[in-house]
Amino acid sequence: MKLIDGKEVSLYIKEKIRDEAKTLKTRPGLAVILVGDDPASHVYVNNKKKACEFCGFYSESYELPADASQEELLELMD
Repeated sequence: MKLIDGKEVSLYIKEKIRDEAKTLKTRPGLAVILVGDDPASHVYVNNKKKACEFCGFYSESYELPADASQEELLELMD
C-alpha cells in the first residue's frame, strides 16, 4: 500500500493550475453568494478565496441575510 500526502498533491495541482492560468488571455474567476451566517460555509468560502488568490484567479463574494428573498438573490445574480 502506498500512502499519498494529500497536502503535497493539492499543492502540486494548484501550482499547475496557477502556471496554466498565467497563459490565459483573460483571468479566470469565482463569484460566491452566501445566504445566512453558517460558520462552516464561511470557512469553505474563505478557503476557496485563498485558493483563487494562490492560483491567480479573481474572486468575489457577496453575503445576504438568512431572510433574504428569492427575488433579492436573483437580483444579485443578475
